[in-house]
Amino acid sequence: MRHIWSEVRKRQLMRQVWLALATAQNQAGLVSAEQLADLQAHVNDIDIDRALEIEKETRHDVMAEIRTYAEQCPVGGGIIHWGATSADITDNVDTLRLREAAVLLRDQLMQLLERLAEKIEETAVIPTMAHTHIQPAEPTTLGYRFAVYAQDLLEDLQALQTLIANLRGKGLKGAVGTQASYAELLHGTGMTPQEMEKIAMNHLKLPYFPIATQTYTRQQDLRIQQVLAGIAASLHKFALDFRILQSPPFGEWAEPFGKKQVGSSAMPFKRNPINTENICSLARYVAGLPAVAWDNASQAILERSLDDSANRRLFQAEGFLATDEILRRANRIVAEMVIDEEAIARNMATYGPFAATERVLMALVAAGGSRQDGHEWIREASLQAWATMRQGEANPLVDLMVSDERIGDYLQPSQIEELMDATAHTGTAVARAQAMAQTVRIFIGKLAFK
Repeated sequence: MRHIWSEVRKRQLMRQVWLALATAQNQAGLVSAEQLADLQAHVNDIDIDRALEIEKETRHDVMAEIRTYAEQCPVGGGIIHWGATSADITDNVDTLRLREAAVLLRDQLMQLLERLAEKIEETAVIPTMAHTHIQPAEPTTLGYRFAVYAQDLLEDLQALQTLIANLRGKGLKGAVGTQASYAELLHGTGMTPQEMEKIAMNHLKLPYFPIATQTYTRQQDLRIQQVLAGIAASLHKFALDFRILQSPPFGEWAEPFGKKQVGSSAMPFKRNPINTENICSLARYVAGLPAVAWDNASQAILERSLDDSANRRLFQAEGFLATDEILRRANRIVAEMVIDEEAIARNMATYGPFAATERVLMALVAAGGSRQDGHEWIREASLQAWATMRQGEANPLVDLMVSDERIGDYLQPSQIEELMDATAHTGTAVARAQAMAQTVRIFIGKLAFK
């Protein structure tokens, strides 16, 4: 990802665009075979030091690279950038880099989803306490919880793939998009500006917008940043949940922790969730970038203003670099995370009985009892159990329910004990989690086949 957004890669692609333009102009009879061969021979001879030296004088980065390239090409240097405006080069280069970067992210996201699918299948039947309002609620399964993250990320992958398929360059349309300069250049050659554009863009293997001003529409930048923000949002939720579940009161999950790793400079006992905290931190940054892209898209005055240029050089690269880092860390965490099944079972034993009271209530009503009366009896027992637990004692709710004669008028003690086993109260979670894992595998298989 760093290479894609490096100065070297940018200048390599700028020269590729100039070469593509010259290739089309060669077919129009404007550029000789010798000139084209000269450009081809030096297309990778990047000399950043020389370009920066020229830029000090010209105060124009594109002109500096043109002159650097031309100095290296004694035969073809004079026709570089013939008929073009700077954005004919830079906007196409941007799209080529955006596509390369998005493909890298897609590969990372596919790998992450494959690992989540494995986790779903491995843990689909393991019951664990679910939480709403950060309070114990009812049981779910560990695999179902992983399926929640997988579903969000699968939609992110679909959005990313759609984005890749629809990324388009500016094409070659000149200063305000009318192709007037190319029409003048091609007059009498028998080739139209549209034909020249098609040849050059086919050479780059890059689709392009049929309509552009001096630039491609900045709505494309906004769509890109929104997709990145979506990925960041999905992984922020995963990482925040992970941080909560790693905290000692839960103790169910843990990040990989090296033998020599230090958790705190002051507190030697600590095992801070530094990777998931890093994900959350970077995700917040990525989440803010669409606002800048929105401003650029909505304030692109008439055919072009340059007040988008400086921030685009930052957020395009940094958005992808940050998202790439988020995905790399998430991949490592999912692959190496520690799941403490004893802690999961302990939390189930502590809080599960409260959730299981719903089963008792339904059975009580089925046996002829009043739902309203039963609800009150269970509420009383639950409050008494909470009070006991606040004193540091074990959850007494099962015993309280079994010993309640009012409930006993409808249900046998053994029946109550069986119903109070919350581990069986996970509904269809297992089957639907397994189905999500299969959905992920099918979609990734289709992408890999393409």
